[in-house]
Amino acid sequence: MSGSTTGWRQSRPGSVQTLNSTLVLTPVSCLCFLSDPEPQNPPYLIGVGRADCTGPPAEIPLMGYANPQQKAAGIHTRLYSRAFIIDDGNQRVVFVTADVGMISQRLRLEVLRALKEKYGDLYRRDNVVLSGTHTHCGPAGYFQYTLFMISSSGYIKAATEPLVNGIVKSIAIAHSNMKPGRIYRNTGELDDSSLNRSPHSYLNNPENERNRYPWNTDKQVLVLKFTDLDGDGIGLISWFAVHAVSMNYTNRMVSSDNMGYASYLLEEDKSRGALPGQGTFVAGFSSSNLGDVSPNIKGPHCMNSGLPCDYLNSSCPVGGLCSSSILVNGLCCCPLQELYAAAVEEVTGPVQAAHQWVNMTDVTVQINNTHTVSTCKPALGHSFAAGTTDGGGDLNFTQGAVEGDPFWDGIRDALLGQPSNQTKECHHPKPILFSTGEMNWPLPWHPQIVDVQIIKIGSVAVIAVPGEMTTMSGRRLRQAVREELESEGTFRNTEVVIAGLSNIYTHYITTYEEYQVQRYEGASTIYGPHTLTAYLHKYRGLARAIAQNKVSKLPAGPEPPFFTKNLFNLMAAAAVDRKPENSSFGDILDQVHPVYRQVGSWVRQSTDR
Repeated sequence: MSGSTTGWRQSRPGSVQTLNSTLVLTPVSCLCFLSDPEPQNPPYLIGVGRADCTGPPAEIPLMGYANPQQKAAGIHTRLYSRAFIIDDGNQRVVFVTADVGMISQRLRLEVLRALKEKYGDLYRRDNVVLSGTHTHCGPAGYFQYTLFMISSSGYIKAATEPLVNGIVKSIAIAHSNMKPGRIYRNTGELDDSSLNRSPHSYLNNPENERNRYPWNTDKQVLVLKFTDLDGDGIGLISWFAVHAVSMNYTNRMVSSDNMGYASYLLEEDKSRGALPGQGTFVAGFSSSNLGDVSPNIKGPHCMNSGLPCDYLNSSCPVGGLCSSSILVNGLCCCPLQELYAAAVEEVTGPVQAAHQWVNMTDVTVQINNTHTVSTCKPALGHSFAAGTTDGGGDLNFTQGAVEGDPFWDGIRDALLGQPSNQTKECHHPKPILFSTGEMNWPLPWHPQIVDVQIIKIGSVAVIAVPGEMTTMSGRRLRQAVREELESEGTFRNTEVVIAGLSNIYTHYITTYEEYQVQRYEGASTIYGPHTLTAYLHKYRGLARAIAQNKVSKLPAGPEPPFFTKNLFNLMAAAAVDRKPENSSFGDILDQVHPVYRQVGSWVRQSTDR
């Protein structure tokens, strides 16, 4: 694994500097922390908690690349759920960032049931956000829809229970540790830590819109700093848009990837001497609008020749796999420490939450005086099977396909049936590979009912998005929500952030213009070309209700299903564990030395394994 460097600049007025620092396998230097000004605002009640949610580290499929050969065979880093509770005396919210590929609907429903059993109506669908870091190296098997169960070897209770228990335990720890405290916010920009893996799609967005931004990915990182009333740090949450795919699909070790590694480094620095996952300081690194954002900044090349891949469809002219150079980079702990230290802008104001369930297969939006647009039943396009430059498919599919393939379409028709003309027309120009919205055996292949949710902590609004938004989709959503929140004049200087992979997984969310190109992200936008338009409409409604103090009048929407029948498990029975003769499980094979000396910069990785 290679090291990488990244630059950082603070984007708010004040001390402006550039910091280059090694991201991987280097000790974190001690930094001087700025003292906060004497606060005058009433404090929040704050709780932070962390709990292990690793699950079985052997034989279980790993979630993210949908590669059947990628099954767990050990642990690189343990996985954790990190919970943050904020209460203003009238309302409380919970934000959880967990080291999982994404939150599934089944996982969220099981967590909410467990919370209700433990706390009654204190923690509910409207005030609890569950977000996944999007590591592609965590155990799978926690889904209830057929497509995900097929790619995960079914619904695996042994993998689901540790996730549920770990998330609930992290919330319970945060609940028991609540005390008066303060929150401060800061933003900066992380350079040289991400690239757009579908630049051709991005360029299809309007030029005047693209000209408003210096980059084709979001470089901004938001940090929330949590302290007690003495000013001592108790935790932080950070949001940054980058895929957690620094470990590629050949890896078989359970790993929290770049997001978890950044959390590990910062928590280690704040809790000197504590074992991983045992310190009191909790550092949560959360996903954002990462849909088209890769951490592998060297870009895609043909693995057999080393030459750059074809720009449009990410293929290789003489065969071979198009893939990105894998680097363990993404988030740099050191710049985020500086942002944390320099965070002096206090977050004040009420805590609010708004949530609805929405049938995303049937949303109609009036876009002007004469035209409406609608979402579609779920479907995946041919380019979905091509994969991305961070993890390509094994068959002869390429990105950018706007026409079907007679060979693969014939196999689909024979095995699964043809898509209806209505679905084909609704998804145009997507050539449909799997019409999942019309496939219901043994259970629906994709969800219909989706969570939309916003929590507002004073001047910071967190949009919980049920999928992977591309860079420009996220920009449009943040702008729309900010406009609604500030439309009544009640809120000013609102920082709006997207928490991706939240509450339920619905693949990707591209702009209408990006959808036309039908690269992997567009082919995986399952509710059709107007998916983003529908989400903008729904999240505007939530933000407007918050701004007008009318959240209580929002209809709950159709409740999602909780399937108890026809869940299947394709895992073979576990082999019997055996031990050598004349020995016992737990026997010490090699006694540890009483003292260890650090040699080079590999000590962190070697102690992780």
